[in-house]
Formats: sequence, structure tokens, C-alpha cells
Amino acid sequence: MELILAVVIALVVAVAVTSGLVISGRKKKQLPPAEPPSTTPTITAPPAEPHVGDEAETPREEPRRTVEEVDLPTAEEAVETPAALEDPVVAEAPPAPEIEVPEPTAGRLVRLRARLARSQNSLGKGLLTLLSREHLDEDTWEEIEETLLTADVGVAPTQELVDRLRERVKVLGTRTPDELRDLLREELVALLGDYDRTVHTESPEDVPGVVMVVGVNGTGKTTTTGKLARVLVADGKSVVLGAADTFRAAAADQLQTWGDRVGARTVRGPEGGDPASIAFDAVKEGIAEKADVVLIDTAGRLHTKTGLMDELGKVKRVVEKHGPLDEILLVLDATTGQNGLIQARVFAEVVDITGIVLTKLDGTAKGGIVVAVQRELGVPVKLVGLGEGPDDLAPFEPGAFVDALIGD
Repeated sequence: MELILAVVIALVVAVAVTSGLVISGRKKKQLPPAEPPSTTPTITAPPAEPHVGDEAETPREEPRRTVEEVDLPTAEEAVETPAALEDPVVAEAPPAPEIEVPEPTAGRLVRLRARLARSQNSLGKGLLTLLSREHLDEDTWEEIEETLLTADVGVAPTQELVDRLRERVKVLGTRTPDELRDLLREELVALLGDYDRTVHTESPEDVPGVVMVVGVNGTGKTTTTGKLARVLVADGKSVVLGAADTFRAAAADQLQTWGDRVGARTVRGPEGGDPASIAFDAVKEGIAEKADVVLIDTAGRLHTKTGLMDELGKVKRVVEKHGPLDEILLVLDATTGQNGLIQARVFAEVVDITGIVLTKLDGTAKGGIVVAVQRELGVPVKLVGLGEGPDDLAPFEPGAFVDALIGD
């Protein structure tokens, strides 16, 4: 009995032990329960190793910021923001061009007489040398004629001058250098004619004076228009410029640069636009601004292109709707000689030329062209260009011109 009880107890104990092992094994295979999420971020970077003598630093945990606190300006910064926007960093605008004060026009040709040095060698001094010979035979008079023709005086004016010189030398008899100089001066001044050389810029009506500038390419027409604006400003007049040369690239920019330098407004249109329309608007603007003078720069048309010359006539007719043109100036290159006379004839057939501007009269130009072009057109040379400077356009004065030709 006791033996049976002992066996039963042993079996119970064995079963209990076996059940504990199974239960324990199952528990080891289960995953541990998930820990609640931490409220602080997990730091994955290992802490820096301390140097010898230093204590190891424990990484500090920064408090988590709310959405409202992230990258928002403070109250002071928010107040300063509009002020910062008021002063943006922008490229500075170019300074306005400084208004220049042109040189006075009175006596300008006298101041520029040295520019005629080459012309005086071929004409004035050449004539004086020939006339100073002891015997003035036919060969000498032929040389005098040749000198005048070479200087572009023209055939008819040359014959006229030689005849008068022959007569006066014969009457004078003895000829001192001073007498010869005075004689030659008188005759050359007379040959230049007694014209009204005033550039008319005052309209008989209650509108600005209107001056139209014409000429072929290469004569310095646009530059002359700009220099003429300086002449008028120097004489105390207000000027409006009309950039009606729409066929030559940058002509309007060039004219506006001249105008800006003396405070004259430039009326312009698109490149290739209607020149007559721009000329009309320029006069209209001059009337609105109560300007004294309107200068119209026209296209440099080739005299062989009849259609373009007809368009020049159209510009004249359109401008005259505001009132009569007070001046039509033809710009000629003094170095072109007889070719310049051909240009003058064609332009005179299209518009009524009232005055001539001779450019490039310094340098290689021949002074006799002044006489020839006046005889050809029957209109006076009113202005001459004697250099590249802005104030090298001078009113033409026959006495000062002849003095420069024959020297002191």
C-alpha cells in the first residue's frame, strides 16, 4: 500500500515538472511586450569619447518645439520686415546727362580760322604768290586761272575774278605786298556775294520756327543738325528735334544724344517708320511746348533714287500743314567738289533750298567750293563745319573766311 502511494506521488511530481518545462519553454519563445513610445527622440549617434582628463559628456536632449515655434520671426523681426522690403537692392539708374553750355556763336569763325590752313595754301597764298611776280604775263594769268579752277571756284566765277584782277592791277601800277593783299581780299569778298546769311528761325505765325535739314548720306547731316541745335541754344533759343531719318540705323539715337547734351527734346518713331509722320509730330510737339525752333533731320537719300526724293517732297508738304517752313538747309561735303554741285542741283529741284551748310571745310577741302555752290543754286552758304568738335559749326562770314584763306 505504501509502495503504491509512493509510486503515485512520484508520477504526479514527474508530470508537474514536465508541465513546468513546457510552459517555461513556450514563454521563452514569446516576444517581449512592446514598450510605450518615448516622449524624447532616440539618439543614435554614440557619445564622443572623452579626452584624457575630461569627463565624458552626456548628450543633452533638447525639448521638442511646436509647429508654431518652428522658423517663425520674433515680434521685433516681424516689425522690421516691412522696412527691409522698402529698400531693395537694385541697380542704380544711370545719371541724367549734364546739360552743356555751348560756346557763343559770335566770332566763332574767327576763332576757327586756323582750321582753313590747307585751303589757304591752295587758294589764297597761291594767288598772292602769283600776283607778286614782277611781270604778270599771259602765262602768269593762266596760272592764276588754273589755281582758281583747282580750288573748285568754278569756270564762270574764275573768269570773272581774273578779269577784275587784270583791270585793277593795270590801274594800280606798282604793287606792294600789302596792296596786293588788300586788292585780292576785296575781290574775293565781292566774289562771295552780298547775301543774307541769317539762319531764319522765327516764324511770322504764332508757331515755332521750322528748319528742315536735307542732304545725302555721308555729308554729316545728322551731326550738323545736332550742332545746329547747339548754335541755337547758345543764342538763347529753346529747340525740339525731329528724328525723321528712319532709314539709317541709329540715326535717331545719334540725334537724341546731341539733344540731351543741350536739353533739347527729340521726337522720334520706330525704325523704318514714316518720316513725314514723325516730322509732323515734331512740329506739333514744338507748338505744344511753345519751343522757339523745331529742327527736322531727314533721311540721307541718294539723289539717283527718284522715289526717295519724292518722299522728301512729301515731308516738306506735310510739315507745311502747320505753317510755312522758315529754312531748308542743304548739307554738302566740301571735299566732294563738283559731285557736291550735282547733289545740290537735284535737291533744289525737289525742295526750295534757302541755305547751304558746308561740312568738312577744314582738311583737304578746297575753299573755292563756297563760291561755286552759291553760284550754282543762287542761295548763300550760311554755316560751315570746321572740325569734329561739338562747337565747330560756325556762321559763315565772308570777310573772316577770306582772311583765313590769304593769311595775315
